[in-house]
Amino acid sequence: MVAQLETSSVNSTVSLSHTLKGLVQVFTSSHRSFFTSVMAQALRIAGQGTPVLIVQFLKGGIRQGHKNPVVLGQNLDWIRCDLPRCIDTPQLDDAEAEALHLLWEHTQSVVNEGKYSLVVLDELSLAMNFGLIGETEVIEFLSERPQNVDIILTGAEMPQRILDLADEITEIRRPNRL
Repeated sequence: MVAQLETSSVNSTVSLSHTLKGLVQVFTSSHRSFFTSVMAQALRIAGQGTPVLIVQFLKGGIRQGHKNPVVLGQNLDWIRCDLPRCIDTPQLDDAEAEALHLLWEHTQSVVNEGKYSLVVLDELSLAMNFGLIGETEVIEFLSERPQNVDIILTGAEMPQRILDLADEITEIRRPNRL
């Protein structure tokens, strides 16, 4: 998370001659109960004054959508897909598929505008594995994003091509106990 450390100060006379490159981080696990550690990181960075976006592609049930983000403090926007339910299957009706597509398009747009320095893409691997968002499209998005934007991708069974371009990979495992 080096990119977030570069902040301007009223009394600062230091000028950096280069932009710090953002990281692609992957948090993966065989179970779906590790979002807390990613959320803690996002809250910490937002609390330091850095704009953060959390996008939950497969969580629904609250009819939110990209037009109604939850705003936590001044620096953290949290968006869930405008779905009547949480997605746990690749079978979507037309309205659900459209809502997911709109959220993906919105996410790409705001990232490319440079509005956020950290973007969390929650359960994006599952959306790719279900065939709801194309793996090649995600790779292009990651490669073409503004250089200073950090991206965190979460989810089980992250595609190998995503792992290959990641700067950091965190695999969360349950301990083996007898």
